[in-house]
Amino acid sequence: MKRYEGLFILNLAGKEEGLKEAVDRVAAEISAVGGKVETIQKMDKKAFARVADRRINSGHYVNVIFEAKPSAILDLQKRIQHSEEIFRALFTEASDTPAVVVPVEA
Repeated sequence: MKRYEGLFILNLAGKEEGLKEAVDRVAAEISAVGGKVETIQKMDKKAFARVADRRINSGHYVNVIFEAKPSAILDLQKRIQHSEEIFRALFTEASDTPAVVVPVEA
């Protein structure tokens, strides 16, 4: 099992109060392909710098760190491809060590 970081952009136009349920469905999709969710970070709703579809000009960003087999990523991409709530998804391999923040002196 490898650790992955998934960045999901959710399209909740017209149903802004359904963010928690949409995040729960994303976690359920990860579990359905055999993954194990470690952390979920809900970020703000952000406007897109470049609008690909005139109907969708912003989205809710959610960052999920999870463990899964490498073959599960393809299955997950296929499953979320048909979801209307998930506008975009990006998967990267997460590092095993947490990032260290070093203060910069002025």
